[in-house]
Amino acid sequence: MDIGRVNPAQKLEDQGIEGLGSVFYNLMEPALIEAALKRGEGELGQGGTFLVSTGKFTGRSPKDKHVVKTDTVADTIWWDANAEMSPAGFDALHADMLAHMKGRDMFVQDLFGGADPEHRLDVRMVTELAWHNLFIRHLLRRPSREELDGFVPEFTIINVPSFKADPARHDCKSETVIALNFDRKLILIGGTEYAGENKKSVFTLLNYILPEKGVMPMHCSANHAKGNPVDAAIFFGLSGTGKTTLSADPERVLIGDDEHGWSERGTFNFEGGCYAKTISLSPEAEPEIYATTSKFATVIENMVYDPETKALDFEDDSLTPNMRCAYPLDYISNASETGLGGHPKNIIMLTCDAFGVLPPIARLTPAQAMYHFLSGFTSKMAGTERGVTEPQPVFSTCFGAPFMPRRPEVYGNLLRDKIAKHGATCWLVNTGWTGGAYGTGQRMPIKATRALLTAALDGSLNEATFRKDPNFGFDVPVTVPGVDAGLLDPRSTWADKEGYDANARKLVKMFSDNFEQYLAHIDEDVRAVAIG
Repeated sequence: MDIGRVNPAQKLEDQGIEGLGSVFYNLMEPALIEAALKRGEGELGQGGTFLVSTGKFTGRSPKDKHVVKTDTVADTIWWDANAEMSPAGFDALHADMLAHMKGRDMFVQDLFGGADPEHRLDVRMVTELAWHNLFIRHLLRRPSREELDGFVPEFTIINVPSFKADPARHDCKSETVIALNFDRKLILIGGTEYAGENKKSVFTLLNYILPEKGVMPMHCSANHAKGNPVDAAIFFGLSGTGKTTLSADPERVLIGDDEHGWSERGTFNFEGGCYAKTISLSPEAEPEIYATTSKFATVIENMVYDPETKALDFEDDSLTPNMRCAYPLDYISNASETGLGGHPKNIIMLTCDAFGVLPPIARLTPAQAMYHFLSGFTSKMAGTERGVTEPQPVFSTCFGAPFMPRRPEVYGNLLRDKIAKHGATCWLVNTGWTGGAYGTGQRMPIKATRALLTAALDGSLNEATFRKDPNFGFDVPVTVPGVDAGLLDPRSTWADKEGYDANARKLVKMFSDNFEQYLAHIDEDVRAVAIG
């Protein structure tokens, strides 16, 4: 039985998906919550939120993500970072998953990936879980009713957590699988309930498709000045570096918190919602995001709560430090209605330095920006991936290596060219540790980070006096109004100055060793920065 609104010529049976139970097409939020509750997928929380646990998978499974190696993509995929799957393995996986789905109810959402109609991707999400349908309805962009009537999916994603892959038969690594087939325009997900796999699959698709159109796909948040969409800023960074928190500035308009494109017309959001970490979320520091955790249909994922009152515990990370909430973008009062902005005037590269070496902000030359973009240094935060229980230093090129199907230089060159054409100013911002490394120092005060970002975005920081950092050669401000001057010199915050010097030498060597893989692919100005 088919229920809901759908293009009558584009039902699942028209895609060869037959023998199902009921198929629910494009249900809206109340109906999806009703279905999820009826199916026992979670509980109703305060304000009509939906409370859910994802079981043993509370983060992404990057090692279980595969790209099908066909002749079409064999020479364009970055195979060093993307596990391959044979076409035969995918075909068997697809057939077995469809067989597993027979007789089961399925939920379908037809959505857009991208706010710019010229560059958006029409995506069909087929999910076994009703709450996954609710999640992706928040996270992607919702067509109008008229657009649904004529919707034709370009890519289809099928997510069936109850399906377990067979590594020998399906040419994968475990019972959990995320398999992308660009030729068949299909993505198959099985063996995990973690909702983030849904949105990151769409991000990976766009990361492959858009560069051929001259569009730079970016793992970043973005905002623009009130009343002036041309004055845009983007914030690169991995999970846990502050993309969502820092872009949700009440004095600026939020374009989006995680994934964007930079086209010939400017910046555009890929998404229609936000997926924010909630650990230690504070109504004082992050009032807008905090407020979403009691709004209707917000998905509350892997949070501990009172069984009677359903009050959320923002400090209890016993399920995972990667506790999250997913909500539509319009739950943020200063969010953009269009998801569009101008060419970025400022580019912020966020890093969480667990070594306590990097300053809270530094100005980068274009060559230094390319170096730090390709390096993608941060500390992987607890819970964002399985097995990560404390910050781990990592180099994730383009600040998003798990989602980059092409070689890093493809994205780096696109970014370099767009910076040169549009004259953006680049900044490196450390939201990690100060006064010592992880375990000894403290996290960078968010008030100081916000003050520094405000000065960068309004242009006043460019008028400050700068010093050359002895370790990396970038410009560091000496004084900034409203910020403790001592904080701007990380060495001075350490009681053990020799310990700082040792950590700095260690970090510089890590950067140097990591960057050797790019030396043969970059221009002389970037090579000079790398070699020092």
